[in-house]
Amino acid sequence: MTEGSKVPADSGLLDGLTAIASRAAAAIVAIALPALAQRSKPDHSPVTAADLASQDVIFEGLGRLLPGVAVVSEEAVTAVAPGSLGRQFILVDPLDGTRELLAGRDEFTVNIALVNDGRPVAGVVAAPARGIVWRGMVGTGAERFILAPGSELRAARERTPLHTRARPEHALVALVSRSHLDPATEAYIARLKPAQRISCGSSLKFCQLAEGIADIYPRLTATSEWDIAAGHAVLACAGGAVTTPEGGAISYGRPGFRIPAFIAWGDYAASIAR
Repeated sequence: MTEGSKVPADSGLLDGLTAIASRAAAAIVAIALPALAQRSKPDHSPVTAADLASQDVIFEGLGRLLPGVAVVSEEAVTAVAPGSLGRQFILVDPLDGTRELLAGRDEFTVNIALVNDGRPVAGVVAAPARGIVWRGMVGTGAERFILAPGSELRAARERTPLHTRARPEHALVALVSRSHLDPATEAYIARLKPAQRISCGSSLKFCQLAEGIADIYPRLTATSEWDIAAGHAVLACAGGAVTTPEGGAISYGRPGFRIPAFIAWGDYAASIAR
């Protein structure tokens, strides 16, 4: 792909990304817990046979759907450098929430995002253990539907458009990471004095914001771009926003593919008006 070429942003592309995520979800649930073959990566985070099986499915699918477009995946990040990506590339977390999978919880996802000029313009988040898919694309909005892992899109049911909710005056609901809650984020949430805190793993937190059941998700420690890009796209297409703690834009394709900190908002406009 040349520097100036563009991937068409249409529903066919989003359907293709969704089909790939569905097949990847099936690859994950096909591997029973005893066969996960867990090992630790250099950063001490876990990786399993399910992570790698999902990545294989995604790479094969993206190679056919978007040939020539660079793919950055958590399990193959050393294969690419930010400066070589061009204006458009794909960010993939083949299994976001590996710790939750290993703990027997259903809070793990498949994340696929298309990035254009540093901005996620399309994203699919699939929750294999729940049989739910959230997706969004700039210009078409966001939706949630029920889809069993491996099923074709025509089998999707209970399709619901997604819209974030207006920030409530008092009963603020804050989302926190189940596995990565740090003191700075804890202090930030304490200052908010939320009426409710919900702990959750993986990119499901972005989806809960997009559904309008929560209001804010802060993370004040570094994370990887593939962890948040798909959820960012879904949330933005539902009317929310993901910003730096200072309120600036989040860009993707950074050195090391790291985001120093972010705050995800359901109703960002109301938040900055106060």
